[in-house]
Amino acid sequence: MRGITTLLLAGAIAAWAGGASAQTTLRIGLNEDPDILDPTLARSFVGRIVFAGLCDKLFDITADLKVVPQLATEYKWSDDNKTLTIKLRQGVKFHDGETLDAAAVKYSIERHQTMPGSNRKGELSSVAKVEIVDPSTVMLQLSAPYAPLVAQLTDRAGMIVSPKAAEAMGDKFGTKPVCAGPYKFVERLAQDRIVLKKFADYWDKGSVAIDKIVYMPIPDTSVRLANLRSGQLDLIERLAATDVDSVRADKSLAITSITSLGYNGITFNVANGEMAKTPIDQDARLRKALELSLDRDAINQVVFNGVHQPWRRRRGSTSSFRSPNSPPRSSSPRKARCRPSSSAGAAAPIRMATATASWPARRRSMTATTATRRSTRSSPSRERPAMSRSG
Repeated sequence: MRGITTLLLAGAIAAWAGGASAQTTLRIGLNEDPDILDPTLARSFVGRIVFAGLCDKLFDITADLKVVPQLATEYKWSDDNKTLTIKLRQGVKFHDGETLDAAAVKYSIERHQTMPGSNRKGELSSVAKVEIVDPSTVMLQLSAPYAPLVAQLTDRAGMIVSPKAAEAMGDKFGTKPVCAGPYKFVERLAQDRIVLKKFADYWDKGSVAIDKIVYMPIPDTSVRLANLRSGQLDLIERLAATDVDSVRADKSLAITSITSLGYNGITFNVANGEMAKTPIDQDARLRKALELSLDRDAINQVVFNGVHQPWRRRRGSTSSFRSPNSPPRSSSPRKARCRPSSSAGAAAPIRMATATASWPARRRSMTATTATRRSTRSSPSRERPAMSRSG
């Protein structure tokens, strides 16, 4: 299933556009409290939302999935595709007043690669060496050609931190991050708010219209929406599917949706250790039967009010890398019952493990998955709980 929904309070948009001289604050309701605000260590989705205002990247990605320069101005691959040369934007300052140059880029990439606990190490594993050509040019030497590298640099792997601040703060950098984005860090109160204010020396300050941003984690979707309706928030991310119709009917609110690059699916462990030694992990016929038993359209309608997009592959309809020959496969209980299976496979339960703490809809989708699978059983005596490893 694919889909992500955000909301804007229409009256607030008009206020921001109309009063250029007035102090403006944007209050954003988040689905959860972000993890550490250090681009090297961070891993959460909501963290990306905060980083969008805090830390510029070498490259950015547009709504239609085009890679465009941000801190970089241009790039070029060598003929053997093992060297990436990046020209940097000049005159860029970090929030502490230090200059962003090739040395800072080298420092940040090497920090991503070597810092204990880094979640960027794998993303940059193809980079064997970072060389400074001149103050505004950096060269990445790869161990082998790796086409996705530029795309990796549109996310946290491409965020450049102030070397001075990072050295001074060490592993506490995430408590007071210093980057080169349009907003600088002010304060954070865990489970309450993160506050950023406009950075006066931002390289593209003419495009920044809001003076301050306050991110407020509100995990309960109903409470988050109630705060939006009451005017305590100006924008929320991730609206519950069951609330979409009522929000669309509310003239004081505007809703924006986009097909996400993320997806929810069931992932099987087929070769990693003892936990892979289960009938369904070792028998492709059983996995095929499970897929045939799932009614994606029914799950979408029951759990998500039909607002998401059922799909068969990880890359959805908006991705240029999608396979046009792989539309969602229709559910076929009859074929699922007819798939050959071993006696061990028929007797063993299939366990599903999924994280549900921050997303109740995922729990409901697992319940619906179990229900659709049970409906394919040929005999009540063979009914067992549904299960697998879900990623």
